[in-house]
Amino acid sequence: MTPDTFSPELFTQNWTAVALAAVVAAMAIGGMFSASRMLSARRHSEAKFTTYECGIPPSPYTWSNINVRFYIFAILFLIFDVESVFLFPWAVIFMQEKINEANVMPFYAMMMFLGVLAFAIIYAWKKGVLEWQK
Repeated sequence: MTPDTFSPELFTQNWTAVALAAVVAAMAIGGMFSASRMLSARRHSEAKFTTYECGIPPSPYTWSNINVRFYIFAILFLIFDVESVFLFPWAVIFMQEKINEANVMPFYAMMMFLGVLAFAIIYAWKKGVLEWQK
């Protein structure tokens, strides 16, 4: 790279585009809020402020028991979702780089990461966490 590639004028041009995009976005958001405020109906009633339950009038007893299995399933989903956040960029960089015997450490590090996650999913499967009915 040549030294003239990093001139201060280029930085100013890049930040000008960012500032212009921020101004346009703020104006668009403000315009949508204003249009919504001006065009929306303003008839308020008691029924409008009640909880909507698919057309059924709400019952006074609102407490319900939720099985902990749903929370565990959601946590497992988040764990494996985060795995994909780490796996995809690693795979792209791994395929772009010339990997030889001198720098195979990233490969083994990711295999250890995947091994721990494989152990976790097998453990959850054996414990019956992924089963809906028992």
